[in-house]
Amino acid sequence: MENRKPAGRPFAKFEKPQRRVSKSSAPAESPAEIYENLKGKDGRSGKTAGKTTGKPEKNKKKGIQETTLIRLNRFIANSGVCSRRDADEHIKNGLVSVNGKLVTDLGTKVTYDDDVRYKNKRLSSEKKVYILLNKPKDYVTTVEDPHAEHTVLDLITEGCTERVYPVGRLDKATTGVLLLTNDGDLAGKLTHPKYKRKKIYHVFLDNPVTKNDLFKLAEGVELDGKLVVADAVSYADPDDKSQIGIELHSGQNRVIRRMFETLGYKVKKLDRVYFAGLTKKNVPRGKWRFLTDKEVSMLKRGIF
Repeated sequence: MENRKPAGRPFAKFEKPQRRVSKSSAPAESPAEIYENLKGKDGRSGKTAGKTTGKPEKNKKKGIQETTLIRLNRFIANSGVCSRRDADEHIKNGLVSVNGKLVTDLGTKVTYDDDVRYKNKRLSSEKKVYILLNKPKDYVTTVEDPHAEHTVLDLITEGCTERVYPVGRLDKATTGVLLLTNDGDLAGKLTHPKYKRKKIYHVFLDNPVTKNDLFKLAEGVELDGKLVVADAVSYADPDDKSQIGIELHSGQNRVIRRMFETLGYKVKKLDRVYFAGLTKKNVPRGKWRFLTDKEVSMLKRGIF
């Protein structure tokens, strides 16, 4: 695997994470320096051998006849429903049919023209899209929520016709980098703990954080009987010790807020500035853009 780092990474001090905080270490850069490469005046919005079921269809594209067969779990993942691993579970549990017949064979292959249904709803293998959103406050990261006034999907409806969904979650009050896609395989990879995708947050607290509490965050805070360790932590502003930069891999619910609450602090504002190699550079709050081919390639190869 390549060791090359993606450009535009925030919190330069976090390039080589340290689990311990040195009492003599200098504070991190000021917010102006930290965000120098993250903020932009102009945002970029989106450009505005298995069993076969049925008879394979022929594709005459460019004058060449060819039969395209793909694994059923891949077809399901491509539709945006879930990852391939989860698709296998749905198939084994009898939730998938092909051309009107229930399928439980994990080796099944289908064509793009087959009628594939999950819970009796027809699926389509859509073009893959990858969107980076700078999430604003008061938007929930769910596809549907009857109790929510706004979801993040409301922000991209005009420029994206494909059905996408958020990769992971940011709570309603948290802002910052959020990835949306219909690539079930990639989503599964980025949310699985073993891949250790990196997340960096800028935290604003109600009181200055003591150096001793920074040590505690670096050594680990117990949440739900498990020790959650910050991969790196430091002051984000030398003149304001209520602003903290923190990096971690944990995917626990509301993990940042709960870590600080355990130490007696209340999070006033929480902003994710980095997720799996992606930053919000040149993307104003509430705006979004499609990922570049280079960024998609880096995510798929695990360079983050």
